[in-house]
Amino acid sequence: MKIDRPKSWTELQKCLFDYEIGLTAHGRFRSPFAYRGLSQNYPDLKTSLMRIGGPYKRLEQAILRNFQKYSDLQKINWDSEWLWLALAQHHGLPTRLLDWTYSPYVALHFATENTLKANQDGVIWCINYQKVRDFLPEELRKVMHDQGFKFTIDQLDKGISSLKLLDELDKKYGTFVIFLEPPSLDSRIINQYALFSLMSSSSGLLDVWLDKYNDHDDLFRKIIIPADLKWEIRDNLDQANINERMLFPGLDGLCSWLKRYYSAKDIID
Repeated sequence: MKIDRPKSWTELQKCLFDYEIGLTAHGRFRSPFAYRGLSQNYPDLKTSLMRIGGPYKRLEQAILRNFQKYSDLQKINWDSEWLWLALAQHHGLPTRLLDWTYSPYVALHFATENTLKANQDGVIWCINYQKVRDFLPEELRKVMHDQGFKFTIDQLDKGISSLKLLDELDKKYGTFVIFLEPPSLDSRIINQYALFSLMSSSSGLLDVWLDKYNDHDDLFRKIIIPADLKWEIRDNLDQANINERMLFPGLDGLCSWLKRYYSAKDIID
């Protein structure tokens, strides 16, 4: 796995935009990567479902069932389990989904927003979601459009209509990863330029899957965000209007931004 350790804001820009000319439009500079920013350099990519403890498969079914039962949206006839799962993840429910963004700057925001961890290195995981498509079972690749590299809710419904069927495919083909583009449920998803990843198994770790293909240099890499660079990055992002106020529209996001923006730099607890 390639690991970048930029020492300056300028070096960081080169790392964030280090990719070949995109395949989707000839001659256009469009990144094939999805980005995930974390305030600490965690060694793994555990899901929120994993962080509450197992047995994951049984818990996942119970959590999602009760989310549908007690949500006000139960009155709406949402037949798609994937739509429910995306909505649940978006509102903080433990799921097998991981949050990603198409924007390296949005990922950089999430790697630096927690000023209580300003003295720790952060990280941005970069995964080439276009290459991930090559490792999908053939029957799922056929569901995508010829130039598609991630699933929509409708496409996933046609290929795998439920988590139960996804588990069956996992047993048949072994563990694989899917990138899912959620519908525009609200302005947060839109402004964060969001997409999700999910493993074919509720107990599958994305970093473990990636390690199997460590010899594929263009599949994934990590950018370590040095602690001594975080405040400069944070101030530059605020100047560029990449902040809680924009990414979490509403009073909660506004208050989070104001609290952080006006906090003294040496306040760490």
